[in-house]
Amino acid sequence: MPNLIFQVDAFTDQLFGGNPAAVCPLTEWLPETLMQHIAAENNLSETAFFVQNGGVIEIRWFTPKGEVPLCGHATLATAHVIFNSLGWPTNEIAFHSASGPLSVSREGEWYTLDFPEDMPQAVDELSGLNEAMGHPAEVILKGQNDYFAVYASQEVVQNLRPNAEALLQLPLRGVIATAPGETLDFVSRFFVPALGIPEDPVTGSAHTLLFPYWGVQLNKTEMTARQISARGGYLKGRINGERVLISGQAQLFMEGHLHLDRIQK
Repeated sequence: MPNLIFQVDAFTDQLFGGNPAAVCPLTEWLPETLMQHIAAENNLSETAFFVQNGGVIEIRWFTPKGEVPLCGHATLATAHVIFNSLGWPTNEIAFHSASGPLSVSREGEWYTLDFPEDMPQAVDELSGLNEAMGHPAEVILKGQNDYFAVYASQEVVQNLRPNAEALLQLPLRGVIATAPGETLDFVSRFFVPALGIPEDPVTGSAHTLLFPYWGVQLNKTEMTARQISARGGYLKGRINGERVLISGQAQLFMEGHLHLDRIQK
């Protein structure tokens, strides 16, 4: 029996917006090399694989170039598939991941991710970062995996044209660019050429830094945000202790099969 595969646009209320993710339900884990080949073949920013183990679902995420410890939009996409295509019996899903326990709850057409926060911290200046981004940042911080650059305005972030080759020469995974929003609390963009993603359309995991940071700056616990990539995506967030609740919508684009039986042994 061929394995199912879905493609879902996450953090959007309409097709061809948000961030597309592939979702692959499995009965048991495939070899890592095979999952990496599938992710590279899909050529989306992330492909999520999951295996149900009792009432908990184990989940992993792969970019075209490697596995990542956390991915928001592909988790939202996975929840959309489990709730709507696989007949999940409740309105909450518990996930086990490399980043610890995660959960997604459903209320109407909205899904809320419960993720650990990653408050960005002060960091020594990284030579070449401002030049690679094409505009000097007001503040540069760093989370567990990515740099975090704050700019003066939404217009500056919208007009950034980073040099991907220059970013690849720096000792970093990715760069989150952010600024106060004109109509929402804040906006952002995310650049990850090291993982084969020149610009990610909408990034749930980046908002585990963005919501805590802007919560402090704006003295708010509930915020609205937009990732202003070409596709764009809308998110709502709430700070809950050391957790971040990130809400968005999703749309199923495609369902098909992986013909893994055709792989040459």
